[in-house]
Amino acid sequence: MVDILVRNLDDDVARRLKDRARASGKPVSELVREAIGAYVRPSRAELAERARRIREMSPPSTLDSTALIREYRDNDEPYR
Repeated sequence: MVDILVRNLDDDVARRLKDRARASGKPVSELVREAIGAYVRPSRAELAERARRIREMSPPSTLDSTALIREYRDNDEPYR
């Protein structure tokens, strides 16, 4: 974990943070961690781009799994 020190925080902002923390029953530090985490969370576009890159790593399959599934379902072997 990393400690981050925020200097010169406006008094009004600090007061509102304390008020929100008190209202939610959480320490100010937890409230700030949640806020920072939400701020840096990847956007939908970033997640979509990451998924696209992962999909590109595997070529599309031409395998039809229907026969494999049917064989598995029709098999009466007890270990399945």
